[in-house]
Amino acid sequence: MYLQKRHRILRSNPAIRSLVAETILTPNDFIAPLFIVEGENIKEEIASMANYYRHSVDLTVKEVKDLWSMGIKSVLLFVKAKDELKDNKGIEALNPNGLMQRSIKAIKDACPEMVVMTDVALDPYSSYGHDGIVEGNEIVNDATVEVLAKMSVSHAQAGADFVAPSDMMDGRIGAIRKALEENNFTKTGIMAYSAKYASCFYGPFRDALDSAPGFGDKKTYQMDYSNRIEAVKEAIQDVEEGADIVMVKPALSYMDIIREVKDAVDVPVSCYNISGEYAMIKAAAKMGWIDENKAILETLTSMKRAGADLIATYFARDAVRLLS
Repeated sequence: MYLQKRHRILRSNPAIRSLVAETILTPNDFIAPLFIVEGENIKEEIASMANYYRHSVDLTVKEVKDLWSMGIKSVLLFVKAKDELKDNKGIEALNPNGLMQRSIKAIKDACPEMVVMTDVALDPYSSYGHDGIVEGNEIVNDATVEVLAKMSVSHAQAGADFVAPSDMMDGRIGAIRKALEENNFTKTGIMAYSAKYASCFYGPFRDALDSAPGFGDKKTYQMDYSNRIEAVKEAIQDVEEGADIVMVKPALSYMDIIREVKDAVDVPVSCYNISGEYAMIKAAAKMGWIDENKAILETLTSMKRAGADLIATYFARDAVRLLS
């Protein structure tokens, strides 16, 4: 049998496959999300996220040092506010001695070169569990944006390298950039959650931070998963308003969106391999239905292949271990 081209030649053995691989994962691709709680020497496993934990600040610092030693160069911080500190105005979010601000300072003091990114949204601080200020049954946009801009400046003052607005309010990137510039934080970057969809896969994350909405849902500000063009428009506008990095969230069900956004913008594109995606792999592996290690690398590689320059993932530590 004569064939002009035999494609299997380039698949013949592991060495050849490695030589011609189009997509290569490295530790530089990963952002490690961290959940932080008040207290000391606290390590609490998140029930719906097997082998993932909430840490107090002291243990978070140790975790960051360990991640840096593995080659992971960025962390994304989330804090679990105490119930008594929650209100409808985000007052605790602006506290210069709040948990987020203290965590940023502690991490930068202990590991100055680690790129610290911070979640900017009101849901961890909201008595309603929403990403914005509530009036009646409405999550109001403009009043929320004012608080988000102040929150971003507070994080920059504490030493954050990037603020990461995850709220999906209109106009917040421009307002945050303006506030950072006016306060002389000209080196603080913005990683915008530009295409954040209203997804059923966020459940474990809300368990981790006790931030589930107290009424209704988040569909008036997070995007409809039926839509594609809208995501590209949001990302382009965020870049125009001053975003340094744009994000697509979730990742696994939105590979087409990652590619569309990557083709449309001239800044790095990140994606968030979210809690529900993590939990599904963990659960299926526990049942013996899939090989967890293979699933980790296959899914993360597919995200990078789709166009993600950066991947926020709870598998960051595991992935680096497997790649090494």
